[in-house]
Amino acid sequence: MAAWYPWIVLVHLACAIVFVGAVAFEVLVLEALHKPLGATAMQRLEQAVMARVRRFMPVVVLLLFVSGGMLFAVRCGGTSCLGSRFGYLLLAKVALAFGVLGVFVNAMWASRRGRMDVCRFRHTHRIVLALMAGIVFLAKTMFYL
Repeated sequence: MAAWYPWIVLVHLACAIVFVGAVAFEVLVLEALHKPLGATAMQRLEQAVMARVRRFMPVVVLLLFVSGGMLFAVRCGGTSCLGSRFGYLLLAKVALAFGVLGVFVNAMWASRRGRMDVCRFRHTHRIVLALMAGIVFLAKTMFYL
């Protein structure tokens, strides 16, 4: 498994970049277009974005979690690193990741049921972006603290 470690890291980072980038785009760019485009155009735009995201984001999230689990297994050898500072930061990162997964699954469920309105769309993405910022912060600091 150690020979595959760099490839697993690459898949994990690529998926994280896609996921965080998509959420950041929605929060920082799409939300700013509400006034200039108006409610009708924004609703159409957000529906088009969600239709596109629904095609690939479940695969990205699945790969992100599978690769994260593999990295956890390789890095910690099960649970051996959990008593260290690195392990505590890693557990916090995993907890935030499962929080993101919960919000993501809830959003996909709401979207498929036709319950994803503009307000829920906006708040869901803001929450996910905040959680992902925490994950990125922990991912960098756990190797240096």
